[in-house]
This record gives sequence, structure tokens and C-alpha cells, in this order.
Amino acid sequence: MKIENFNINRRHFLKGATASAVLSSFGLYGFDLIYREKPWRVGLIGCGWYGTSDLFKLIQVADVEVVSICDVDKNFLEEDASLIAQRQKSGKKPRMYNDYRKMLAEGDLELVLIGSPDHWHALQGIEAMKAGAHVYLQKPISVDVMEGEALVAAAQKYNRVVQIGTQRKSTPHLIDAKEQVVDAGLLGKISHVEMCCYFHMRANGNPPLQEVPEFLDYEMWTGPAPLRPYDGIPHRRWWRTFMEYGNGIMGDMCVHMLDTVRWMLDLGWPETIVSTGGIYVQKDGKSNISDTQSAIFEYPELNCVWQHRSWGTPADPEYPWSFKLFGEKGTLAGSTMQADFVPYGDGKPIHFDVLYEKEQYPEDLEEKDNELNAAPATRRHMIDWLAAIEQNKKPVADIMNGHISTASCILANLSMEAGGRPLIYDPEKKVVVGDPEVTAKLKRPYRDPWQHPFG
Repeated sequence: MKIENFNINRRHFLKGATASAVLSSFGLYGFDLIYREKPWRVGLIGCGWYGTSDLFKLIQVADVEVVSICDVDKNFLEEDASLIAQRQKSGKKPRMYNDYRKMLAEGDLELVLIGSPDHWHALQGIEAMKAGAHVYLQKPISVDVMEGEALVAAAQKYNRVVQIGTQRKSTPHLIDAKEQVVDAGLLGKISHVEMCCYFHMRANGNPPLQEVPEFLDYEMWTGPAPLRPYDGIPHRRWWRTFMEYGNGIMGDMCVHMLDTVRWMLDLGWPETIVSTGGIYVQKDGKSNISDTQSAIFEYPELNCVWQHRSWGTPADPEYPWSFKLFGEKGTLAGSTMQADFVPYGDGKPIHFDVLYEKEQYPEDLEEKDNELNAAPATRRHMIDWLAAIEQNKKPVADIMNGHISTASCILANLSMEAGGRPLIYDPEKKVVVGDPEVTAKLKRPYRDPWQHPFG
């Protein structure tokens, strides 16, 4: 059965005395899902947009009990608790926490989903693993390279399964494109890749300073990051426009496409990374992330080129956030919405369309800000994560691959900051070869009293 026709349904999870449900017939990843006598005990850190969306997808495909949730925003907590009670079978509201450390100290969670801003991912991911939980961690996994190294080490030390939210690897039409075009050899030798994002997603506002509202613990929200003067609710996506909390469009959007290309072509660490760019057009707002940036991730006889602009028009309106694999026999373009193979010379074009599951999951239509095109991929990502836990194997988006994709994007930013000089990262020695200045920036300083998890 083709991936496009695969519909996840909880009826497929066998009940009674049957030991396992074989899901390979659905064409997913060929795993067995072990029957459980009790629901998975789940916690969520970060009750904003994507954390909640991820949790709802997990509830749709697995028998879970959401035991506890954590957020520094009381309004987010209350809203999420009510929605979760409506969604989960028990009808119970989860316990609510302001501090993730107190939530994890209860020691009663098997699974923890982390949907907080990027500057929290490493600390919260590591603490969740220490507390005995397997982790679903949103991308990028870190804001500096050494945080990523610490996460990889923690997953190994505590023997935890970590699935990263780079769900393009579980996107049905991209799985089909990989199998039918790349793996089938229709592209021939691939020696050039282009990746891009032309979304106007960079906030350019100049809001005035204001009092921190009573419902928000701004000190805890900021955590190890620099404490910016408060100028509005940062966790409603305003944080994404500041390098204090993330890595700009490179760390937000390139990480998805680079990770997808690496998966499709079976690539590891780039040999060399170089990037240039800056704030060229959108100079009026407070934002300090680049509005224009190019990067090259160099592999043997293959260069992977990234370009983003948060202004102007996309180079290809059909593929404004995408990758394109250029082979001697043809080209494969892919995005979250579609994929197209165009042969060079003789051959037949192949189109792959996005899969929606609105009929099977009508609640998708009721979810606020839900990305309908990503929902089927996230559901499959969740099932793959649970299967990996039960079989004690790597999930499709394991922590090491999440680290390589994240760190490569961080290194691109460091190259841009260093005037566009090429960087070579040595993952064994954990240094930028021959560049002590950039090596010193692989680990960001933390705000007291927070301690960096590496070293």
C-alpha cells in the first residue's frame, strides 16, 4: 500500500491479549507496535503553538494520558489544560506547572514533548532525559553547537529515544519522491542542490517598552538567554526575530530543508560551510536576524546551496520554501506541499501531491493555527517515535541527525558573522579547524544562574 493511501487510525492498535500490531502492511516504516496495558504517561513543556499541535497529533494516534503540562504563561496553561481534557479519553485536566524542573521532579512521565522557544531546548531536553522520559524535541535542537553535543551525550548516557521535529522525513509525498525518484536512480549523479525560503516571516516592528503582564513569568521565560527589555509578549512568535533566542531564518527554516536533503541523499557532516548575508533591506525594526542570507554546505562533488530573503518575490512561486536536487538525468523539486520530478531528455515527469487527512481527523479543522499539510507527517513521526522506543532503536529523526542539521545551520551563521570565511567543523575534537575565534563561539555564554550543559 502506498504511503499516500495510508490512514492512521487507533483501531489499528490491537487490543486484548495480542502482543503486537504489525503496521508494516500500511507502508510506513515496517515496524511492530507493542501492545500496552496502560496509556503512555505524557508531559508537555511549552503550551504555545507547535507544542500543543504536536501533542494533539500524539493524542490522535496513541493511547496516552497527558499527566502534566508546563508553561510560563498562565493563560496558555489554562487554555491548554481545558483543550486537553476535551481531547483525551480520560477527560481529565493535566497538572499545571510554571517551572519545568518541578514538573520533571515528579518522576512519573514516560514521554515528554518540548515545544518551547529554541533557547530552552537543550536544558529542558536533557533534564527530561535525566528524569527518565523519552523526548520529542522540536527543531532546531539547540542555539549553539555545544548544546547539541550535550544533548547527544545525554541521549546516549540515559539510553533515551529522542525524536526531532524535522517531520519532512515522515511526509508522505516526500517519502514517495525519495523512493520513486532518488532511490530508483532517476536523477543519476547529483552534484548540486538548491534550498530556499522566501517567506516574509521576519518581524519588523518597533513596539514600545511596557510592564510585564501578571500572567507571564518573563524571568523564567528568558532563562539562560540575555534578558531583553520587555516590549510585548515574546512567546507569540516575536522571539523568532531575535538572535538572543534562536538562529534566525537559517535555524528555523533551513534546518528543515537541509535535514531533508541529507536524508534523501544519505549525507553526514558537511566538509565545509560558508555563508554571507545580513540585514540589507528591512532596517527599520528591532529585529536582528538576517533578512538576506546565502550559504553553501559543501560535500565531495556536491554543493548544497541555501538562500533566504524575507522581502521581494520568490525565485519560483511554486516552490517558495523548498529544495531542488539537480542530477545529470533530471531534477527533483520538493516542498511541504508537493514534489515534481522533471527528466532531462526522454522520460516522464512525475508529480507528488500533499496528503491531507481532514476526513479521518476532522478535529484538525478545529485546531487553532494548525498546519493541515504537516499534520499527517507529524502523526507518522509520533508513531515512528513510539515504535523506536518499544524496539530500542533509532527513530527516523534521531538526535544525532538533528544535531548535524542544527549545528550546520549554526555554523553557517557563524561563518556569516566572521565575514564569510569557510568553516570546517571537527565533530571528534569539537572545534572549528584552524579557527580559535569561531571555536570560542561554539558555546554561548549563559545568564546567571543557569549553567551551560556542555562541560
